[in-house]
Amino acid sequence: MKAFAALLVPGILMTSSWSIVAAPFVPQEDSQVLERLLYPADTPEVRELRQWRAELSRQPHNLDLALRLAWGYVAQGRAEADPRYYGYAQAVLEPWWQQPPVPVLLLRATLRQNRHDFQGALNDFAAVLEIQPRNAQAWLNRAVILGVQGDYRSALRSCLPLSRLSTQLLASACAGSILSVNGQAQTGYRLLQDALDNSASADKREQLWAITILAETAARLGRVRAAEQHFQEAFRLDLRDAYLLNAYADFLLDQNRPEEVRNLFQNDTRPDAFLLRLALAEQRIGSPETKAYQQQLADRIQAIRMRGDSTHLNTEARFTLHLLDRPAEALQLALRNWTVQREPTDARLVLEAALAADDPKAARPVLDWLAETGLEDVHLAQLKQRLTGVQS
Repeated sequence: MKAFAALLVPGILMTSSWSIVAAPFVPQEDSQVLERLLYPADTPEVRELRQWRAELSRQPHNLDLALRLAWGYVAQGRAEADPRYYGYAQAVLEPWWQQPPVPVLLLRATLRQNRHDFQGALNDFAAVLEIQPRNAQAWLNRAVILGVQGDYRSALRSCLPLSRLSTQLLASACAGSILSVNGQAQTGYRLLQDALDNSASADKREQLWAITILAETAARLGRVRAAEQHFQEAFRLDLRDAYLLNAYADFLLDQNRPEEVRNLFQNDTRPDAFLLRLALAEQRIGSPETKAYQQQLADRIQAIRMRGDSTHLNTEARFTLHLLDRPAEALQLALRNWTVQREPTDARLVLEAALAADDPKAARPVLDWLAETGLEDVHLAQLKQRLTGVQS
């Protein structure tokens, strides 16, 4: 579900066990350069954002223009996996933030969803739907959040109105994504494939979401060739999408193809998730660059913690487990992440950490969840079998 979603633990990074994290750096003079920020290419989308920003500076109370610019920032933030754009969007909406009209309320909910304030986002979407019960965007985002939280029954109920309020493809993608992780993967896969076959002229973003779901579902079912075909089909749409890139990189790592992950991200490490996967690939290859990427990630995670950002627990747990080789700490992070979001990747991280930490009992919440949902995933099934063997 995070393919469409826009996605705390103080103290651990500052303990002595995080020996890789350097002491805070204090510049000696104001002119000292701390970091050179990378800026996006001068694309038509970026130029359009600049134009709207200039227009809004001349018309600061133009709500329609503010909404257009804010949604543009959200789209750019998603494409680049750059959280700064979500901050820009909120700043644009500041005059209307506390007493928002419905369009701002919808955007505020989306921004809260992005920073994992799921309850705040659900409250805002509920307020939108109370005023506009036919608001398809609110129903869809509500389904996404409930899916991320593992409440599949409620998520599926939120998908149902889309069959009369939106396109066939969007409605099928919403329902198919839920079925694919709720013990009905084959049904969800067929539903989505049929919808795609009959939606050749559909919006490219909708197609991208649907095809990415197909790719991930095929991968979970162990259909490697089909998953590869779906990923390549998604890339042929020629849309920049950070989620797709991360999902494909994870697929490549599972297939022991780290060189391809290196090619994917070697010149594109601004997003933390990209840097993590590149570091994992370099580690798999045995590259001397691994240590440098590891240090960069450690520094970034320390900065995230200092900002009070709680949206990167999955990344941090994965970094701690696979790059720092500290399974006990990784397990605690993975379990904390599990209280916030419950997707297959989150479940896998808990099981991997529990195995590595030789603490199979800690995996019980996830094992119970797997039994309840009937989630079909070849990697989770293998981990479950190994954990059961350890316990016996």
